[in-house]
Amino acid sequence: MRIIKYLIQFIIICNFYVIFKIIGVKLSSFLSGKLFEIIGPVFRSKKIIDNNIRKAFPDYNSNELNKIKSSMWNNYGRVFAEYLYLKNFRDGNLSKNISLEGEDVLLNIRDQNQKVIFISGHFSNFELMAMQIDKRGIKIGAIYRPLNNIFLNKFMERIRKKYICKNQIKKGIGGLKELIKLNNQGFSTALMMDQRVSQGIKSNFFNEKAFTTTIPAQLIKKFDMPVVPIFIERYEGIKFKMKVLEPIHFSKQDSIENITNKLNNTLEKMILANPNNWIWSHNRWK
Repeated sequence: MRIIKYLIQFIIICNFYVIFKIIGVKLSSFLSGKLFEIIGPVFRSKKIIDNNIRKAFPDYNSNELNKIKSSMWNNYGRVFAEYLYLKNFRDGNLSKNISLEGEDVLLNIRDQNQKVIFISGHFSNFELMAMQIDKRGIKIGAIYRPLNNIFLNKFMERIRKKYICKNQIKKGIGGLKELIKLNNQGFSTALMMDQRVSQGIKSNFFNEKAFTTTIPAQLIKKFDMPVVPIFIERYEGIKFKMKVLEPIHFSKQDSIENITNKLNNTLEKMILANPNNWIWSHNRWK
């Protein structure tokens, strides 16, 4: 029964993508954003989202909460439509829509053949970040969570490998082995710190404990790699500003807990800088 449901979902999405291809990226992104503003709240818990936002902004009133939620759903929809145009964002006419601050950091990593850990969260069109790193000639493996819909996941995996970066690493034990193998071959790692995980440690996040991945801390302990935070925000519809921060150096003697807490704090600062660009629907504190 689940397979049939996934197949129906996939067929519906394919029909949307046919329409999006016809009408172009700008209109597709706009309309999809508006559509998600309407249907998004039907499929996700309003209570969870409100509680999440209040952890960061306890004094916000209902109007301020609604503004963040509306922006979040709009961005969800835009990203959904923009998957169809990742090729254009990488090498086509849309590549000029992505400005990059801190490119010198990336070029220095490439030229010195460094291994680093790129961390970020689900901001704006988050797929564009690993794409920009890969475009600069940095050897990179990106960790991702496979979609539940097996039909859609195959489609998305193919797009990611072709236009974002070739080495897509599935979250889990098997992916961790592949990640270690790539690191031994001189590859950097890119991952989202804000993905809710069932395995990890309880780490401070907006003054509460949240299960958080320890993969960055483990890589630091094993390979003595610096961490490079990156952030991306959307402006004027389909234009983006990406920022690469200076590397953070930890000691191999630092504890897993201390490293993870500091990286969560870095993620907090990114979210607070522009809360409208972050996905608040993940139940990180479950």
